[in-house]
Amino acid sequence: MSPLQQSFFARDTVTVAEELVGCVLQVVGDDGGEVAGRIVEVEAYGGEDDPASHAANGRTPRSEIMFGPPGFAYVYIIYGMHHCLNFVTETEGTPGAVLIRGMEPVTGRELMAARRGLDPETAGDRDLCSGPGRLCQALGIDRQWNGLPLFLDLAESAPSGAGQIRIFHGEGPPGGPAATPRIGIRQATDRLHRFIDSDSGCLSG
Repeated sequence: MSPLQQSFFARDTVTVAEELVGCVLQVVGDDGGEVAGRIVEVEAYGGEDDPASHAANGRTPRSEIMFGPPGFAYVYIIYGMHHCLNFVTETEGTPGAVLIRGMEPVTGRELMAARRGLDPETAGDRDLCSGPGRLCQALGIDRQWNGLPLFLDLAESAPSGAGQIRIFHGEGPPGGPAATPRIGIRQATDRLHRFIDSDSGCLSG
């Protein structure tokens, strides 16, 4: 599998979101633990024209990372406890990010289950990585990963306290991903900016 380069993310957010479905997300922790999964559910978020986006009110301390450069991890916390992993998109100066909502485990399933506090023998794949909070917990991602580049070689050292994230080209669903309204938001609910592999059993909703 070939890794995605920074140029992949430096494009229209909706296009990036669609093409991420089917790609393989690989995470190596600072302890050397490696896990990977196939991305099956994402959501695209824009700038001031998107009232559901963190960048809807322009540049703020929280949204600054969404204004670029592209190809970096944006990790934030919701409800004071759940981490959410996003990939920054667009060219520098134009805000955009793709929220990773769900994936199918490929490697490191036992480690994912242990991080989730589950028995790997009885836990289903959907119990591990469906929903952004579960996904981050299974991957071992927290706020220390915020701002981490997604496009460096795995052999390069990572900042202390975090690990490495890489995304590889993969096989998308036949006919392309299905587009649906985003979920868990109150504004711009009519936009079809959630993209899924509708055949996957690891969707969050």
